[in-house]
Amino acid sequence: MSLAPRLDLRQSQSLVMTPQLQQAIKLLALSNLEIETFIAEELDKNPLLEAQAGDDGDAREPEPAPEYEERDGPADAAELLNSGGEANNEAALDVDFSAETFHHDSASDSIGGLDGGLGMTGGSSGGGGMPEDGPDFDNMASDALSLADHLMAQAGASISGADLFIAAHLIDQIDEAGYLTVPLLDIANRLNVALARVEDVLRVVQTFDPTGVGARSLAECLALQAKEADRYDPCMARLIDNLELVARGDMARLRRICDVDDEDLADMIRELRNYDPKPGCCFGGEPALAVTPDIFVARRGMGWAVEINAATLPKVLVNRAYYAEISSGAQDKTSKAWMSDMLASANWLVKALDQRQRTIIKVASEIVKQQEAFFLKGVAHLRPMTLRQVAEAIEMHESTVSRVTSNKYLSCARGLFELKYFFTSAIQSADGGDAVSAEAVKSAIRAMIQAESPKAILSDDTLVDMLREKGFDIARRTVAKYREAMGIGSSVQRRRQKALEGVG
Repeated sequence: MSLAPRLDLRQSQSLVMTPQLQQAIKLLALSNLEIETFIAEELDKNPLLEAQAGDDGDAREPEPAPEYEERDGPADAAELLNSGGEANNEAALDVDFSAETFHHDSASDSIGGLDGGLGMTGGSSGGGGMPEDGPDFDNMASDALSLADHLMAQAGASISGADLFIAAHLIDQIDEAGYLTVPLLDIANRLNVALARVEDVLRVVQTFDPTGVGARSLAECLALQAKEADRYDPCMARLIDNLELVARGDMARLRRICDVDDEDLADMIRELRNYDPKPGCCFGGEPALAVTPDIFVARRGMGWAVEINAATLPKVLVNRAYYAEISSGAQDKTSKAWMSDMLASANWLVKALDQRQRTIIKVASEIVKQQEAFFLKGVAHLRPMTLRQVAEAIEMHESTVSRVTSNKYLSCARGLFELKYFFTSAIQSADGGDAVSAEAVKSAIRAMIQAESPKAILSDDTLVDMLREKGFDIARRTVAKYREAMGIGSSVQRRRQKALEGVG
């Protein structure tokens, strides 16, 4: 064996992840709204890119869609830069989206779109535009008054001087539910004032609307509301001091502690149930944001139409006229190189967005194909499905399918669903038949518990037996796991709840 140094030549193949390829793969995981932000940034950076508004004049009713309609395209994002995206293929990338193949990439592009002709904005035109006299739902929701602002307005009317400064600090420590989250001693030390003075100011704050605000515990919150209702007698005070017995439904001990009969105890519990345990929740907080669907699915004849929602996506084109005008002028070498880079970047973005839409359509179409029973009959017929099954069916990599289904929502006649919702684990059938989806089992458990009698609460063992009668072979621990995941209490907790409802 020779130990002398030498030079060897070897050939090897490897996939090089260029920056553009990495960005193309990242685009798959973005939702339509995130893509809109990305495009806006690219439009600011690249003078050769321009966003084209939808052309309502060319809107037309789409032809009946074949079963599981999808567009043809390269199978994976990795092929994005290997399918002729260089300058010699620039003409193919400069597509007029209003007249070419992708004219119907969204329900909002046609009068008979998948959302019933309303488009994403509720307008009646094919381009999804809102008529001038149409409602603007975004502007209908006025800015809600925050809890802190509401309390400060009351403090300014009833407190003055240094006490107002203490009140402002207390209000700043009240959370969205209306509770004071910081010990009074800490506040007193921080402001360098006497604890008794902070307590006096807090008692004033606790008289503000909504009743119960500024409480430091649930018991104090309910006590403040009972005092406001003039129901805070010694019996009610003892009841509020023993809320853990109320939660357990221990009526016998509550009767003894409160020294009342069944009728009075029922009346007191009924009063408690009318109080608000989170008085601050009717104010402020971040407004709930509506989820915008990325994909529309609708029944078309004997098949399904699957379309991208392009209402949230600007239609991007390469401004070749501007490029030709700039290129024809006198330029130095650096300027020409920069313009060439901008042209390549613009061509890549148009092609990447095209590829992204094709890939999403392909994945969504396969999901609809495999879960057709769900779209026709409901969640009880949801089949178990994995990313690998979809990837193998459409000849893509599993990681690509995972990216496509991330942060994407599908709108259909049954509602709005995240694409990940359709991927569930399998539960073996008790009769040896086809496996069923975990979501179908959860739906069955929820239906059984909702239909149970207050006098015959179903235990987890009973649910297991009932599920097996329906053909679901499932263990008790799995039933408990699914029940807890749906936020449903145990049989003991449900029995206590039913007892309280019966008392109330």
